[in-house]
Amino acid sequence: METTVMQQLQFSPWIHSKSVSAKPKGSLHFPRRLAEQDILQAPFSFDLRVSRHSNHRRTVALKISCSYKNSSVLESGNHCASVDESLAIQRKSREIESYLNGRSIYLVGMMGSGKTTVGKVLSNALGYSFSDSDSLVEEDTGISVAEIFKVYGEDFFRERETEALRKLSLMRQFVISTGGGAVTRSINWKYMHKGISVWLDVPLEALVKRISAVGTNSRPLLHHDSTDAYSKTLVRLSTLLEERGEAYANAEVTVSCEKIAAKLGTKDVSNVTPMAIAIEALEQIEIFLKREDGYCAI
Repeated sequence: METTVMQQLQFSPWIHSKSVSAKPKGSLHFPRRLAEQDILQAPFSFDLRVSRHSNHRRTVALKISCSYKNSSVLESGNHCASVDESLAIQRKSREIESYLNGRSIYLVGMMGSGKTTVGKVLSNALGYSFSDSDSLVEEDTGISVAEIFKVYGEDFFRERETEALRKLSLMRQFVISTGGGAVTRSINWKYMHKGISVWLDVPLEALVKRISAVGTNSRPLLHHDSTDAYSKTLVRLSTLLEERGEAYANAEVTVSCEKIAAKLGTKDVSNVTPMAIAIEALEQIEIFLKREDGYCAI
């Protein structure tokens, strides 16, 4: 269910109603003196009404609707990013820029861990391009990943996946969402280490709830005909996580959703927004890069 936030805002005279009303959907533009400060950027729509009174004064009523889609860590819900989160990720993206120096970011993790959703948040914050390795394989073959598994088998898919990562490793300033099993091939790590690898560590129970709720048809390693989707998914994901756990731990940066939830004072990781995960990812990446450069805090 999409969450909509309604706010009443008061603007100073330097925001002219004519320029605002000409853009019913889009972004508000502020003077240059504020461009260097922390300004929330979010997609919105608004209803602008101008009232003229008998004393020739005019009042402007501006109703803004802000929605942030695909924001649940498990891509199963919607939230509007808080002002604090939006300002925090802007500050952190500026702070990390010189350390990052254009290096790409590779997100690894189990299926359903939110790599695509968080990846898009990160790419927007950093001004990077976003790519999904599974999507690149689908574009290359002309069929879906599920169909590739069915027709050609997993080995064929893994070869195409490796080729996609090889091509992406030649790029800079990309945030890349990798497939859940990309970590199982050592050659993939060779390509991913040309950038920075980040493991989105989401508890097994949360993954099972999300995937079993939306179905497994698009998950070739989970697809089954049983009506007991939860139990089947739990067993299969448990096996996959056991097989891949050490491989995920090879990532240079780990982002634990449980730890983020604890910081926020909740035990339910579904309450952790993609924005919060992206902020934590940037913080951990910054720590890693500073250590890599031999930086020591005093």
